[in-house]
Amino acid sequence: MKALKNLSVIAIAFLFYQCGSAKFEEKPPFTITSAVYNNWSGGQPGDKGSILNITYTSNYIIKFDSVYFLKKIQKIEVVKTKDKKLITANFVTSAKPDIILDVNTSKEMANPVPEIKKFPFELNQNDAIISYIVKGKTKYYKIKGIKKGKSIFYPSAPKR
Repeated sequence: MKALKNLSVIAIAFLFYQCGSAKFEEKPPFTITSAVYNNWSGGQPGDKGSILNITYTSNYIIKFDSVYFLKKIQKIEVVKTKDKKLITANFVTSAKPDIILDVNTSKEMANPVPEIKKFPFELNQNDAIISYIVKGKTKYYKIKGIKKGKSIFYPSAPKR
C-alpha cells in the first residue's frame, strides 16, 4: 500500500513538472525586430486595455495563432505593409458591466458563471509567448523585454 502511495505521488509530481516546462523554440522561422505594448483607454467610460505590436521578418509564410501576454490569451492579427510585417493583438481589460446586483438574490441567478482559466505560462510583466503552427504542430516562442510605449487615449473605442 505504501509503495502504491509513493508511486502515485511521483506520478503526480511528474505531471506537474511536464505542465510547467513547455518547450520553447530556440530558432523560429522568423526574427522579432521590435516589440512594444501601449495601454489604451477611451471610447466608452471604463473602456481600457493594452495593444501589443510585434514587428518581425521572415522568408517564410508563418501561420501565427495566439499570443500569451499580461495573463491573457488573444488571437493574433497579422498586418503586412510594403516594408513591414506586424503581429498585433488587443487585450481588453474593461470591466464587464452586465452583472445584476439586487437585494432580491434570486434575480442575481441570471448572472453568467465566471469562467476561471489557469494561465498556462509563468511570465514576467514584459514577456510574451507567441504560438504558431508549422506542419500541423503548434510551437511556442518566448519574447523577452517587450518595451512599454506611451499610453493612448481614443475618442472612440478601438476595434476588439
